[in-house]
This record gives sequence, C-alpha cells and structure tokens, in this order.
Amino acid sequence: MESMLNKLKSTVTKVTADVTSAVMGNPVTREFDVGRHIASGGNGLAWKIFNGTKKSTKQEVAVFVFDKKLIDKYQKFEKDQIIDSLKRGVQQLTRLRHPRLLTVQHPLEESRDCLAFCTEPVFASLANILGNWENLPSPVSPDIKDYKLYDVETKYGLLQVSEGLSFLHSSVKMVHGNVTPENIILNKSGAWKIMGFDFCVSSTNPSEQEPKFPCKEWDPNLPSLCLPNPEYLAPEYILSVSCETASDMYSLGTVMYAVFNKGKPIFEVNKQDIYKSFSRQLDQLSRLGSSSLTNIPEEVREHVKLLLNVTPTVRPDADQMTKIPFFDDVGAVTLQYFDTLFQRDNLQKSQFFKGLPKVLPKLPKRVIVQRILPCLTSEFVNPDMVPFVLPNVLLIAEECTKEEYVKLILPELGPVFKQQEPIQILLIFLQKMDLLLTKTPPDEIKNSVLPMVYRALEAPSIQIQELCLNIIPTFANLIDYPSMKNALIPRIKNACLQTSSLAVRVNSLVCLGKILEYLDKWFVLDDILPFLQQIPSKEPAVLMGILGIYKCTFTHKKLGITKEQLAGKVLPHLIPLSIENNLNLNQFNSFISVIKEMLNRLESEHKTKLEQLHIMQEQQKSLDIGNQMNASEETKVTNVGSQIDKVFNSIGTDLLTGGESENKEDGLQNKHKRASLTLEEKQKLAKEQEQAQKLKSQQPLKPQVHTPIAPVKQTKDLTDTLMDNMSSLTNLSVSTPKISSSSTFTSVPSTGLGMMFSTPIDNTKRNLTNGLNANMGFQTSGFNMPVNTNQNFFSGPSTPGVTKMTLGGTPSTLPNFNAVSVPPAGAKQTQQRPTDMSALNNLFGPQKPKVSMNQLSQQKPNQWLNQFVPPQGSPGMGSSVMGTPMNTIGQSAFGMQANPFFNPQNFAQPPTTMTNSSSASNDLKDLFG
Repeated sequence: MESMLNKLKSTVTKVTADVTSAVMGNPVTREFDVGRHIASGGNGLAWKIFNGTKKSTKQEVAVFVFDKKLIDKYQKFEKDQIIDSLKRGVQQLTRLRHPRLLTVQHPLEESRDCLAFCTEPVFASLANILGNWENLPSPVSPDIKDYKLYDVETKYGLLQVSEGLSFLHSSVKMVHGNVTPENIILNKSGAWKIMGFDFCVSSTNPSEQEPKFPCKEWDPNLPSLCLPNPEYLAPEYILSVSCETASDMYSLGTVMYAVFNKGKPIFEVNKQDIYKSFSRQLDQLSRLGSSSLTNIPEEVREHVKLLLNVTPTVRPDADQMTKIPFFDDVGAVTLQYFDTLFQRDNLQKSQFFKGLPKVLPKLPKRVIVQRILPCLTSEFVNPDMVPFVLPNVLLIAEECTKEEYVKLILPELGPVFKQQEPIQILLIFLQKMDLLLTKTPPDEIKNSVLPMVYRALEAPSIQIQELCLNIIPTFANLIDYPSMKNALIPRIKNACLQTSSLAVRVNSLVCLGKILEYLDKWFVLDDILPFLQQIPSKEPAVLMGILGIYKCTFTHKKLGITKEQLAGKVLPHLIPLSIENNLNLNQFNSFISVIKEMLNRLESEHKTKLEQLHIMQEQQKSLDIGNQMNASEETKVTNVGSQIDKVFNSIGTDLLTGGESENKEDGLQNKHKRASLTLEEKQKLAKEQEQAQKLKSQQPLKPQVHTPIAPVKQTKDLTDTLMDNMSSLTNLSVSTPKISSSSTFTSVPSTGLGMMFSTPIDNTKRNLTNGLNANMGFQTSGFNMPVNTNQNFFSGPSTPGVTKMTLGGTPSTLPNFNAVSVPPAGAKQTQQRPTDMSALNNLFGPQKPKVSMNQLSQQKPNQWLNQFVPPQGSPGMGSSVMGTPMNTIGQSAFGMQANPFFNPQNFAQPPTTMTNSSSASNDLKDLFG
C-alpha cells in the first residue's frame, strides 16, 4: 500500500513538474490557470492539451502547449522551421471563426520553453479516441481509453468536418492541406472541430475567379513536423505537385475509412521512399473494390469510394457531401439543427422543441447530455421559450443520475423555479413534481421546489389551483412531514375555505382525503376533522367529500377515530349532514352506511370496555373478600395464640399459688347481677370491675402437699378425670365445716382455662378443653344457658371439692351471646323462692334410696355421674354463667327431658371445682346424707 502511495505521489509530482516546467514563464499563465494534462493534438500530436480556467471569469478553457524540448534533437534552423510552421497554423486558426473550426480564446504566446494558446474546452483529439495515445500522460485516462463513438456521433462528426471544409473551400477559398484525425478535435460537448492549419493554402486568384492553390514540392529532408501526414495526403500532392479543394476531400475519405477501421489508414506510406509508395498507392486506388471497404457502412461506402478516386474531379465536393443520405439520420439532423438554433426564430424553435421528445429516446445519453442539454438550457433566458424547452429538460433529467442532475440540470432550473409567467411553467413543474422531489437535494426542495407548490395553491387562477390539488397526492409521499404539516396542509385548508369555486373546494377535500395516509393520527383527529366542521357550503359534492374524509379516517388501519371522538364530534356532525335536502337517495345511503358502521364500532368498543371493567371489579371484590378472610384467619390465629399464652400463664400461676387462691376463694362474696344487658364497652368495664373486686375478696388457698406435674397438652381420659373429681368431692364433704351463706351460685371469670378442678393433684389437667361448641346455646322450657366463648362451663379457682355455679334467671328465649358471658356487676338479684327439693327427689325416683357420701365415694365415676345426668332430651349445661335459684334447677335443669349435649363423652376437659352456696346446703345434706 505504501509503495502504491509513493508511486502515485511521484506520478502526481512528475505531472505537476511537467506542467510547471512546460508553461512556466509563458504569458498565458498570467490570465489562465493551467490544470491537468488531458489530451494531445495537432500535426504529429505535438501539442499537449491541458484543462484550464480563466482567472478573471473562471471560464473553463483548454490550454494547448508545445514544449520546445521535443525539438532539441533538431538543428537550430530546423527548430525555427518547426516553430514557424506551428505558429502559422495557430495564427491562421485564430483568424478564422466558424462553428466547425476550433475556437481560439487566447492567441498564441511564446516563451523560452514553450508555445501556448487557449481554446474552447476540449475533450480529446480524434486520433486519441481512435487509439493513438502519443504524447499523452501515462497511464492513459480511462475517459479516453474506454471512449467509444456512437453511430450518431460518427455521422454527425463527419458531417461537421464536411461542413467545416465546405466553409474553407467556398467561403475562405482555402485548402486545409492536412485533414487528419490529429487535426480534428472533439470539444467538451462532443462536437468535431478542425484545427492544424500549418499547411493550409489560400487561393491566389481573386474571389470572383476560379481559385488557384499553389503547392510546394514534397521535401523529404524537412523535419516531420514541417510536413503533412502522407498517409492522409492526396496522391496529386506527391506525384503532380498540385493541390485543390478535391485534395482535402480525398483526405476526408481517408479519415472516414480510419474512423470505421479503428484508426487504421487505408494505406501505409514509407516516408523514406515516398514517391514509390504513392505510385503503388495509385495503382491500388485504381483497383479499389468494395472488399476493401467492408467495415464502412453500406449507405456511405460508395461515397467513400468516390472520395478516394484517383481523379480529383470525380471526388464529391464538401457541399455535396453534406447532403448525402448517410447524414440524413434523425439524430444527426437533430444535432445539426441545434447547432443552427441561434439562427431560428421563436416560431421555428417552438415547433422543433415540440417534436424533440419523440427524438430524444433514440439518442445516446452521452450525446443528449453533452450536445443537446447545453443547447436547451441556453434557451431559459428566453421566457417565451421556457414552456417548450422545459419538458425536454425534465425528460432528460429522468434519464440522468442524481449526481448528473445536481451537477448539470439543477443549477439551470434554479431561476426557472422562480418564474411565474408564463403560467405554463408552473403547470409543467407540477406534472413532474415527483421527479423534482426524488432527485433534488432536501435543502433545494425546501428552498425552491415547495415554495413553487405553495405559490400554485395561492395562485389567482382556478385552473392552476385545481391542477395543483390534483397533482399533490401523486407526490405527497415524497414531501417531508414537517413541510406537509406546517406549510402544505394549511394552504390546502385555506384554499378550501376561502375559494368561491366549488371545484376548488371539492378538489381540496379530495386532496386531503388522498394524503391522509401520510399524516399522523392525532394530527388528523386534532386538525383535519375539526376543520371539516368549518366548511360553510352544503352542496352534495362538498358533503360527500366531507363524508369521504371521515370514512377514510375511520376505516384506515393507521388512523382510526376514537370512540370519544365518534360520540362527541363526528356523529353529531355527520347525522345532521345526512338529512340535508340536497342529498339524493344514494348519497343518503352512503351517509347512513358510514354512520351505522361508526355506531356499531362505538357500541362494540364501549361494551367491551364495560365488560372488562365488570370483570375487573368482580376480580377486585373476590380479592378483597380473600384478603378479609385472610385477615380474619390471622386475627383468629392471633387470638388463639393469645388465649393459649394466657392458659399456660395461668397454669404456671396456679402451680405456684394454688393454695393461696383456694384460701381466698372461701372469703369471696359475689354481688347481685342485673337482668338487663348494656353496651359492650360497659359490659367489659363492669366485668373488669367485678373481676378486680373478686380478686380482692379471694382468700389465699392452702397449698396441698403434692408434687407439681408439668402441664400436658394432650386430652386425658374422661374416666380418670371423673375419679379425681370424686376424690375431691369426698374430701370436701368430710373436711368442709361451713358453706357460704350466699343464696346464689356466683361465677368467677376464669383465668384462661375452664371446667377444671383446682386441687393440687389435678393441676396437670387444666389445659383440657370441653367438648361443647363454644357458639352453641341450649334452650329449655325453664331457662336458657347462653354459652360464652370466653368462659367455660365452670371457671375460676375454687376451694377443693366445692363446686361453684351461678344460675341466673334468664328469659326462655335468650339468644346466644358470644361477647357477653357475665351479667354486669350492678345487675339486680333475682327474687328468691323457698327451697324445694322435690325436683331432686324426682330426679332419682322413689326406687333409688338415698346414699351417703361414703357410699357415693365408693361408686364408680360413671355411676355417680349418671345420677346427675338428666334423661335424654333434657336441656344441657354448657354455660359458665348460671344465676338461677336452686328450686329452678330442680324444675328445669334436672328435668325429665334428656340432654344429649350433657354427656361425659362430649367433654374434652374435666369439670371445674364448684363451691355450693349457703342456701342449698340443707338440700345437699339431704341428698348426700
């Protein structure tokens, strides 16, 4: 890579050095900047051709430079001859002015090192094109190396040379004397121009007489640059030392032969023995057949054969050659017409430009761009011709690449974009707007193209506005969104609202409807749809245009109308329009169809929304219920945990202070309870006060000499529990001398564990639970015993062997109380009745004798319990709050109906100890003896 860069650098440096050394010091460099070496031309290709620009005007030129180093090998007098010959040719060219001759823009300048002059921009010489690359830079430029002549270029080029010779022969009375490919130059536009007048011969006779051209004898001793090219020279130059205009026509024939044979001349001449070579050539020409001209097109083959005739008078003259059928080609004629365009009037030009679009597709692109396009764009200065020229320019632009368009066409169109007259210019641009927007750079579109569209929308001509509105949808996809949103759409809306033409208003709506797909959804909803309600007219065409925009927006996948818009704005606008009197049946049906579609969509969407909301609400409710259940379960678990903690705390307290609590229990006095119920807060307060009072009145219990046993959480067998209870009851009957004189059984709130015996022996059984449902109440004919969830059947610490109960006179229909278990402390005492033991007598029946405490203690627990259990069907005892007098117990609690709930199997924990009141002591004595 580095070696390639170094090689490139050395090549560039060498070329720059050659240019600098060749031109440095020449006066031409004062006014012109010399550029790259591009070609060679002139006699022997001695002239190097460089690109150049004029410093003052930046006009492009070609600089011809002859480096004197090429003739260093010659003697001084030979050098002078060569220099004089070159100077003569350039000077003669400078004096002549014709479209077929190379135009000199700066005359010949000489310096110590070179000769130089400037001409119109040049591409290359015909010899370079045909493969003669002598005196060209190395490597040869691909532009020249790969250049191929099209048929139309060849035809028209030869025609141009013929026209140039015709000018020299007829007007100037001059024989060129060296018509060769080296002296035919192709300019930048591809036109063939004649140069190399080094050996031209002017007529010596006055213009009125027959021209006579003197001829010099061939001198083989002269340098080659001082002699014409013998391969293209007529035989009479050498053999008869004569020349005339026909001699140039022979040279033209040899040039035509070389063009069709890749630069090879028809004869090769030995310059050392020129006479012998020409003599042999003369014989060959006399026998020249069609076989030697096979590469020449058939339509011109005979004319070339005539040009190569040995007899000069047989050869066609230049004017005759310009009229041969071979040059009647459509392309050649078109190019010829362009070259004479400046001579035509506007009417002729307009007729020609109208037919040009039919010819352009038949011409090669290079010919169009190089030859035709410059001629067309030069007519833009004539406003009257612009409507005729512009379609052809835009047609050429379609075939150009974007780079060619930007470089060659767009700069010429800039001034035309701003022209407003004639109006046809705007119409042509609008019809080709897609081309302009595709190939024009974005900045130029914004600055030149779109402003032209805006002017068309604001034009006073209704026809222009209609055409613009019809054309805009065809290129709307090429317009950038900001320009469309901020500039184009507002002008279309203004055209619709402000015009007095129904056609413009309808076309505005149609245009909007067609470009909706290129707009943003929310822009359409917020800007386009509200605009429809501002349209003042109610003509059927306008109404259908409005309906069309609504329908396009409603049905388009990208856009759509929200149900809020449908319900709030669209339908309230469409429904009144649908009953306009101007609408016919089909138009009304169209309105109703769209309205129904909108209503169906509105119904389905809103119904779906409501269904989804309903489902969400139901799901939320279920979640809330689940959360509440979880919270209640957590609360229950917490309450159960707290209750268990209280149970175990009370067990520990009883284990340590069991004797003291028994002593305190003997001195406890209960207060009378009120029959009425109060609020929950008051009940809790009363309960707390009552418990505090009872705790104060309790006597310390005497501890029993028993080893405490660790609490066991597992349920004990009911038989063992009853045996323990019997043992405690036996001890009570023997050791208790007195019983409290209270007339009722009072309940003491439990310390966390209900229905247990508090003897030291049975402390291990206090964690057992009863088998009854805590929320269950039992109704009997005599009284109800509400069940409390906070207290068990029998509760509170008590004296060993003494059972304590409080029976209250509750109504027979008393409901189940879950929160209230103990009547308020201030409740009134129930009225006492005389003690009646008949119920107890009835309980045992006449067949069962009284038993003593000793006998009772000897019975099995189940036998003893069955004496107290009422028959099946009697009410059960499941409450820890019983305040009924003793005689009521005999009548109802121990009645004849069996209680299925009061069953030893239903108890999961042992019964608590009871302390009998003083009012029932006599009855108990009668019962137990």
